[in-house]
Amino acid sequence: MTTRLELTEKIVRIKIEQDLSWSELAALADDLSKEFVTAGLLGQMTLPKQAAEAIGGKLGLDAFEIKLLQVPPYRGSLPTSVPTDPLIYRFYELVSVYGTTFKALIHEEFGDGIMSAIDFRMDMQREPNTAGDRVAITMSGKFLPYKSY
Repeated sequence: MTTRLELTEKIVRIKIEQDLSWSELAALADDLSKEFVTAGLLGQMTLPKQAAEAIGGKLGLDAFEIKLLQVPPYRGSLPTSVPTDPLIYRFYELVSVYGTTFKALIHEEFGDGIMSAIDFRMDMQREPNTAGDRVAITMSGKFLPYKSY
């Protein structure tokens, strides 16, 4: 029996062996972003049937593995509470330093509530810059106000 973690490891191995990019795999999934498809292939999102079948076919996955891509996963992929990977740690650091600023500005603009990570989209782009290319990440989540009761 294959677990979701084992499937993720298999997908990464095949991707490397076949010299594929996440963007190439995402292109097989109509109307889904490379960010969402990558999260799905890394075990953090549920892929729709068409996307799972198209990508699974490209990767040579069996019928069970393709179905497993369509099952809601146990989310949360970090092995420690404070990430040790330098790139992922920078996101942790970003929230540690700017989290209160995000919170204050969101509350001032929208009121008391949160930004959804469920009704959410993300876009990551490379921005050429003469001083060194920049990473541009846009995150857009629906505002969900706290309700009085």
